[in-house]
Amino acid sequence: MPGLGPFFAVDVHPAGAVPAPPWLAFAELLSPGGGRLQARAEAVRRALAGPGGLPADAVPLRVAVSVMHLGLAARLIAPAVAAAALGGLPSLGLDPAGLWWQDELGGPVPLSVPAARGSGGQPPRVIDDLVAPLTGAAGTLVPVSPRVLWGNVASAISSAAGQIAAQRPGLAEAAWAAAREFAGHPQLSQEQAVPGPGFRRSSCCLIYQLSPGPARAICGDCVLGPG
Repeated sequence: MPGLGPFFAVDVHPAGAVPAPPWLAFAELLSPGGGRLQARAEAVRRALAGPGGLPADAVPLRVAVSVMHLGLAARLIAPAVAAAALGGLPSLGLDPAGLWWQDELGGPVPLSVPAARGSGGQPPRVIDDLVAPLTGAAGTLVPVSPRVLWGNVASAISSAAGQIAAQRPGLAEAAWAAAREFAGHPQLSQEQAVPGPGFRRSSCCLIYQLSPGPARAICGDCVLGPG
């Protein structure tokens, strides 16, 4: 999205085209128990273990799955929220059959969407067709509470709007309005707070388990945070 940075950016390919490697079909990640999603979780697990010099199995797999899920969900949601806030942009074409990605770590996952025109980010499609299947598939890899995973989604929605508001203050009102529309999805009904400055989710992404004790790692919108 113009002027919002790589977290909101998407590549565009011709409708019906099959992008060449290293592009991969995003639909492969949506199959419960799928090997591609499992491999991604294990890669995230190794990355989380690396800074502390720990073996990968020292990182609970459920933590890695939650962190992986949060990153992928946020990457899907951010450009959709931006499109809804900006309005009148080409449709994101966020259809599982047409969405492609690159399996990279350490930054925003590259996404490519088919060229099409439409009106905004289409929240039901993004949540129902992509985020919900991703959430369900992640939950089959290891026992992890659906409330944690859907809390990740709520966090991603509010975070996307917050980043837009910070970078483009003139879009703040539209960004928060778009985020509230996304957050109105029935799967997010357990969240007590609506997107906005000071948003706090009703669960934790579990990252604190990597840094227990007084110095534990807590995200800014975590339910475990002070206040």
